[in-house]
Amino acid sequence: MVEIQDYTKALEVLKEYPGDGLHVDTLLDSDSHGALTYNDFLILPGSITFPASDVSLETKVTRRFTIKAPLLSSPMDTVTEHNMAIHMALLGGLGVIHNNCPPDEQAEMVKKVKRYENGFIQDPIVLSPETTVRETKELKTKWGFGGFPVTEKGTLHSKLLGIVTSRDIQFHRNPEDLVTAVMATDLVTAPAGTTLTEANEVLRSSKKGKLPIVDKDGSLISLLSRSDLMKNIHYPLASKLPSKQLLCAAAVSTHDADKVRLQKLVDAGLDIVVVDSSQGHSKFQIAMIKYIKQTFPDIDVIAGNIVTREQAAALIAAGADGLRIGMGSGSACITQEVMAAGRPQAAAVRSVSAFAARFGVPTIADGGVQNLGHIVKGLALGASAVMMGSLLAGTTESPGEYFVSSEGKLVKAFRGMGSIAVMEDKSKSGAGNNAGASRYFSENDKVKVAQGVAGSVIDRGSITQFVPYLVAGVQHSLQDIGVQNLDALRDGVNKGSVRFEMRSASAQTEGNVHGLHTHEKKLYSS
Repeated sequence: MVEIQDYTKALEVLKEYPGDGLHVDTLLDSDSHGALTYNDFLILPGSITFPASDVSLETKVTRRFTIKAPLLSSPMDTVTEHNMAIHMALLGGLGVIHNNCPPDEQAEMVKKVKRYENGFIQDPIVLSPETTVRETKELKTKWGFGGFPVTEKGTLHSKLLGIVTSRDIQFHRNPEDLVTAVMATDLVTAPAGTTLTEANEVLRSSKKGKLPIVDKDGSLISLLSRSDLMKNIHYPLASKLPSKQLLCAAAVSTHDADKVRLQKLVDAGLDIVVVDSSQGHSKFQIAMIKYIKQTFPDIDVIAGNIVTREQAAALIAAGADGLRIGMGSGSACITQEVMAAGRPQAAAVRSVSAFAARFGVPTIADGGVQNLGHIVKGLALGASAVMMGSLLAGTTESPGEYFVSSEGKLVKAFRGMGSIAVMEDKSKSGAGNNAGASRYFSENDKVKVAQGVAGSVIDRGSITQFVPYLVAGVQHSLQDIGVQNLDALRDGVNKGSVRFEMRSASAQTEGNVHGLHTHEKKLYSS
């Protein structure tokens, strides 16, 4: 090798060398080394020419819907109910409400998401003059907000009498008093025809909590909330519709009985339905997709779970608007071990995503996400977004109560939807349709074969801190790779400008904490 003294020629001489690392197709060539998962490789760094704050993570989650953070919470009964779905949407992602509950209960959760943030609230909860303070407090507990208009008939399009707020009822001594005794009547209103921008300006200047919109006769026709105005300021990435309502997704099974459930969810305001099955390539799922597309053409369908191109082709042909990739890779899933069916997640995500991209169908990498780096790897391999279960299960917004483990740590219960605990749980489904059993086509089996486990996960605090950490981390990762958005990341991978390196077991050890007597692994500052 000839030593070159003229350092200015370094970039010119570089052209004599092949690109460092591996093209993605070489990396994932299973004939050479077997199929890979996320821990088996790294992405090589590129050139940093922009701040991490300039990185956009906007992505399609279905053919029609776009979100600003490529993160979804899993439809598991220890992960996503309305509280998780609300906060995931506020933070730019999407929560998928589980279906291991009665249809009416799931529909109520959808309603709570759709009512949480609005522009003009077209169907506010309206009280009649006969409503008591006690009943108003019960409504506040049920819906999570405490400002209600009062009209003559207790309905919309009836003469507005006043507004009762949390402050009016909080310390009121007699719970049987009528709301007319405590409601505010010095109201600021806006006339019908007021635009959202104009109404927001009136609300800002009025210093009131609510702005009723009334017709020429003084009858209530809609409502605007100051809290929604503040949410726009505090949550700039929120996943919202043009109506300003939060985007909401929920799961259904492939069974005909869930057509009734689906109707209730649609009536509640559902935007995206996830057809939830451990093995998505079935005649049952294909029939359900076709039914949904014919019956509810305005609802987008995410289908799955799948791991091969053949499975993807069948679901795309049936009309799927998005695909969920992963079989046996979740932390509480043992399908690969028990059923000998599945695929390592990195290989599955690349194979399915590359095929689905030809039809403009977004993909969601579901399972195997143990840390921030795994999110980036799933996105680099072609997924439009990633879905998380255990990573979010220990947060404040996940269902369930915290308890102290035998090691003295604060934890929450977490269980796979294929666990015996879910399959035998009759208390939650309430309608003869256990979501765990139906997801694995085993609801009529005398002997239940578990494809998941039950356990616990450590407390992660609130997702209002954890998800922003994930978003910022992905932005910094893309900065290191040298791309400013997810389209550029995937384009670079396909063209070979973003390259990879295999990672031996020793390299994995080297890349983690090692050689320390003790250490504290604090992921982000609060």
